[in-house]
Amino acid sequence: MISILNYDMGNLRSVSKALEEVGANCTITRDPEQVAKSDKLVVPGVGAFKDCIENLKSFGLLDAIQSFVKSGKPYLGICLGMQLLMSESEEGGIYPGLNLIKGRVVRFPHELNLKVPHMGWNTLKVNPESQLLNKLPKDPYVYFVHSYYVVPEKPKKVTAATTDYGMEFVSSIEHDNIFGTQFHPEKSQKIGLSILKRFVEM
Repeated sequence: MISILNYDMGNLRSVSKALEEVGANCTITRDPEQVAKSDKLVVPGVGAFKDCIENLKSFGLLDAIQSFVKSGKPYLGICLGMQLLMSESEEGGIYPGLNLIKGRVVRFPHELNLKVPHMGWNTLKVNPESQLLNKLPKDPYVYFVHSYYVVPEKPKKVTAATTDYGMEFVSSIEHDNIFGTQFHPEKSQKIGLSILKRFVEM
């Protein structure tokens, strides 16, 4: 059973429909006991980092996520669900994350005069060693909507893909049983479904 975490932030139905389409048995939950029993955990999210952490705290889910990841079972964080893995975020102030991967969440630099949020289709430069993404075609297009991105302390150890948006940023991470995508696979059509299928089959 794959649990999709419900903490009042995210496209839960879109994610569950996409997972079901690739053959997953999944449930939407905010019950820490259900999380612990799950074979895999998917944490989607759209919105502000501070609100994300506060909602997870209020539902008693911070410890549940930590325990799940430390159990060695596969975790997939989508957008905000990837960002919360970092040590801290500078969104709206400085707020601590789960610190499961050392690094920070930062905003696209103002001096680049980029249109923010970064919204729409863009390509991935995939690390060939990525378990989740290495079967994708060259330069696959995926769908983004975000203003902040992750900066891991040791990018060579955890970067599964990068994307160019006026600058190169980390758009997917992997470390042991942890997987994260800044883009939205549930909105990325055939490529996104193939990524979710790969995660389901792990």
